[in-house]
Amino acid sequence: MSPLSAHELTQQRLADVTGIDESAVSHGQSVKSVYVYEAPVRIWHWINALAITVLAITGYFIGVPLPTMPGEASENYLMGYIRFAHFTAGYILAVGLAGRAYWAIVGNHHARELFWVPLFQKAYWREVFTMLKWYAFLIPQPGRYVGHNPLARLAMFSGFLALMIFMIVTGFALYGEGTQPGSWAHTLFTTWVIPLFGQSQDVHTWHRMGMWAIIIFVILHVYAAIREDIMGRQSIVSTMISGRRTFKD
Repeated sequence: MSPLSAHELTQQRLADVTGIDESAVSHGQSVKSVYVYEAPVRIWHWINALAITVLAITGYFIGVPLPTMPGEASENYLMGYIRFAHFTAGYILAVGLAGRAYWAIVGNHHARELFWVPLFQKAYWREVFTMLKWYAFLIPQPGRYVGHNPLARLAMFSGFLALMIFMIVTGFALYGEGTQPGSWAHTLFTTWVIPLFGQSQDVHTWHRMGMWAIIIFVILHVYAAIREDIMGRQSIVSTMISGRRTFKD
């Protein structure tokens, strides 16, 4: 074994003391990252997730109230608090979506992916089917995408955005019943949404079915994000925290 040079001996002693191996660092693989999601998009995402959680839990109990409460009725306001939390989260969801639409105009091009899909491009649909095969474990690895992958983009547009608009419209229509004629909610939503569906109970039923559709979407969304983080070629969950997309290869 050839003796170490003075430089190599110095590096070895430095590694022993500090735990930093300069040679290993110099030969290590660099991590590439791209700034994708701006701060307003990330903040909206997590506030939106919290609002949806509150809406789902409180909405369930509004549709299926607790059978009884101990004590006098005048001493219990639990359902009132549940309804207040539901209405507050609904306002946050609606205002947040309006703010998100504004940021799609003034933000970077990744902020606009939620609001449109290139449906008439053959290359886009080829990538959608490639991602379907990836999620079905039929191909060894997917492509690399800076923004949403094509399948996720389609799911966010049709399974999230359209559903959120439906829930906001039907939700404010039901809310307008309680605020009575003359209120903004009754004027803008209740007057035409309930006649469109036939009656108030029909709107309740469709609104509740929308809640279960959102729950299914959230389960699939969380599964796909975690699966992609583990098996895919780019970061997913951490990107919605830091805003930067990192690539494994």
